[in-house]
Amino acid sequence: MVLNTLRALRNARHAVTPAAPRPADGEILLETVGLTKAYAGADGELPVLGGIDLQVRAGEVVALLGKSGSGKSTLLRCLAGLVPPSSGTVSYRGAPLKGANPGTAMVFQTFALLPWLTVLQNVELGLEARGVPADARADAARQAIDLIGLDGFESAYPKELSGGMRQRVGFARALVVEPDVLMMDEPFSALDVLTAENLRGELMELWESGQFPTRAIVLVTHNIEEAVLMADRIVVLGSRPYGTIRETFEVGLERPRDRDAPAFDELIDRVYRTMTGRPKETAQQAVRAGEPSSGRVEGIEVDRRTPANTPLPGASVDGLSGLAEMVAHRGGRCDLADLADDLGLEIDDVLPLVDALELLGFAVVSDDDLMLTDRGTTFAGADVQTSKQIFAEAALEAPLVRLITTSLRQSPEATLRAGFFRDVLAHHYTSEQVAQQLETATDWGRYAELYGYDAEREEYRLDESAA
Repeated sequence: MVLNTLRALRNARHAVTPAAPRPADGEILLETVGLTKAYAGADGELPVLGGIDLQVRAGEVVALLGKSGSGKSTLLRCLAGLVPPSSGTVSYRGAPLKGANPGTAMVFQTFALLPWLTVLQNVELGLEARGVPADARADAARQAIDLIGLDGFESAYPKELSGGMRQRVGFARALVVEPDVLMMDEPFSALDVLTAENLRGELMELWESGQFPTRAIVLVTHNIEEAVLMADRIVVLGSRPYGTIRETFEVGLERPRDRDAPAFDELIDRVYRTMTGRPKETAQQAVRAGEPSSGRVEGIEVDRRTPANTPLPGASVDGLSGLAEMVAHRGGRCDLADLADDLGLEIDDVLPLVDALELLGFAVVSDDDLMLTDRGTTFAGADVQTSKQIFAEAALEAPLVRLITTSLRQSPEATLRAGFFRDVLAHHYTSEQVAQQLETATDWGRYAELYGYDAEREEYRLDESAA
């Protein structure tokens, strides 16, 4: 079955006339009902997902879109059976999961290849785990390698490959087992722009051939345009105070998608508004609803309480400081899309900086506008020493920075190994996310003069001024 399907798919890929598109038969392959997920933390349970009801049907590409901390990767892992839910159910073809999902295969952001195995051996892994005989799995792996454009690289090791080629190996390894649902966790985010664009296009061509060896695709992404380009349905997750489905969009655009079409731009704008703002609620309405606050915008108090499970956005101090200064020069308020255009960046590149300003209480997003709070305006216009002091006070409201600082204060030697914090974070994040969280926390803590970090010894030390 594996070989026949892969041969047919390879022929379809190289055929002059493309095969007819796959009919969306609508069978429910994956379903969650009331799915919640929380992790144990020092201050009690840290909620990540709350009340997720989701269906994935045969014949569709579903994009899970959201900012950092919205729980989209955790939801993907729950669907794959890699993470058990705290409550609610996850079902595959109507049967509740009791472990790893047999109908899914995963493609990861950082390739997850075994460096001591060749390309062929890496692709064979899934078949070997299923007990497929050596000759049959080698033949099937070669067909998958041919399909995904890796001919000639069978004997190469991962270190010999470019990032794009490594990710092709990841795709081949997932497709060779013919999963019902192909699951992709930001598979293009570690690649350069051109390589990512090429791989996206090739993948969708294979999907549209109608003979793709998987019946549905679930894609996790933070990139709005990527979601609109690839998905039939976009599920936007929010993260206040935990991951919930904020809105679902039916794309309804013909493939291949035309980026210049008005309908394409209109959908991106609708998704963008949902992802960056408070739908149907302004800052003023939030105040009238009685939310607690710790910042002011245009004289109005707005909510700045930070949930304990809030992750640090991947934003450097220089980057977020520069953005705050730019907004200040524009009168303390600017349209996010216009700002991204002025900087020559995609809106997705700006969002981590926006998230950082929001987390620190320096700004809020209302509709399409980024507005500095009083604290943010003071920070943007202060001298270096004053800005450090303001930043230190704000950074201590960020859970991870506060955790590191508090732990160091309680340590007899005022030092702790980085491994201690990695172990704590490992309960809530993947290894790649742990590295990103600690990198940002180190940058913020150093600038705020809360603690230092010795990279050679992998050790944090409390700063004397913070002791």
